[in-house]
Amino acid sequence: MEHSKINMRQLFVLIVLFEHGSAIVIPLGVSAKQDVWIATLLGLALGLLLILIYERLFHYYPDQPLTSYVTHIVGKPLGKLLAVLYITYFFYIAARVLRDFGELLLTFAYPETPLFVLNALMAMTVMYSAYKGIEVLARTGELLYTLLQILAVVGFILVIASGLVDLTQLQPVLEEGWKRVWKTVFTETLYVPFGEMIVFTMLFPYLNRPEKARRAAVAGMVLTGINLAIIMVVNTAVLGADAVSRSSFPLLDTIRRIQVAHFLERLDVFFMVALVIGGFFKVSIFFYAGVVGVAHVFGFSNHQRLVYPFGALVLLWSVAMASNYVEHIHEGLKIVMFYLHIPLQIIIPVLLLVIAAIRRRFGSSAK
Repeated sequence: MEHSKINMRQLFVLIVLFEHGSAIVIPLGVSAKQDVWIATLLGLALGLLLILIYERLFHYYPDQPLTSYVTHIVGKPLGKLLAVLYITYFFYIAARVLRDFGELLLTFAYPETPLFVLNALMAMTVMYSAYKGIEVLARTGELLYTLLQILAVVGFILVIASGLVDLTQLQPVLEEGWKRVWKTVFTETLYVPFGEMIVFTMLFPYLNRPEKARRAAVAGMVLTGINLAIIMVVNTAVLGADAVSRSSFPLLDTIRRIQVAHFLERLDVFFMVALVIGGFFKVSIFFYAGVVGVAHVFGFSNHQRLVYPFGALVLLWSVAMASNYVEHIHEGLKIVMFYLHIPLQIIIPVLLLVIAAIRRRFGSSAK
């Protein structure tokens, strides 16, 4: 591991920026219709249970990332296999999020620009941040966090001032009962963004006060969950549940409707910058976790030499994973959930925790 350390505030900032990431861009949880905000809060509640599992594993192995302590829990052969599986998962999700924001820029700002060019520009900044290390990324997050919070508050005020909000579009609450809401939770809002906190099992060892990991993680997730629920309420109240479900980028469609005194309008460009910044941190954290994981598993003393070859891999993967945006979203919401999110975010960590607890209790360790 690199010899950098981050403090609790920096971890909190990284979590908030990471969790917002693509969750405020893609049409997440829209199958719950006007109850999407409820599905978001329930996803947060279950996500907090997951972070307690991840933090407990870190408590058992406080100086090691996930890709290292799996070998202590289940033995080297299976442990290395699981480590490679998680590394692949981190790179794949980094590529998916990179594709999300490439499509965003393609749709709203650069319709004539090739997707590869847009993705390459962000990929280069991501590779540079990974090369510099986690401490530089955390300090950058501190600088931009306040700016993004100011933009969020200003955006909320402008939406209200525009008279766009119609709270009747949030009714009737639970029109079809709890079944549709719970289905949305267990197919969407639990895994993105809250289950994706599994990637922070690679960053917890860099915390200068490991005992503060749970507090920072829970605080960051709660703030994010509340913010996302408010965003879902605003999107639904402005656009309506049907329009939100048909939109590729609901939040930007909401912002584009802002018009105050026939003067303040077409502000989506400014807020798109904020969205891209959030995406940058999400891609960077997944990518950094994958690179550091490769260094641990295969014995590289320095992760920096791995940054550019794996950065090129993620860039190519982001372009090749789907032929169009509709296919990309379908793959993310239907296929990835069953084959990647559920096993890697829930099933495997729970099994690892059970095995680790048993070994700890009876004083044995895997070889």
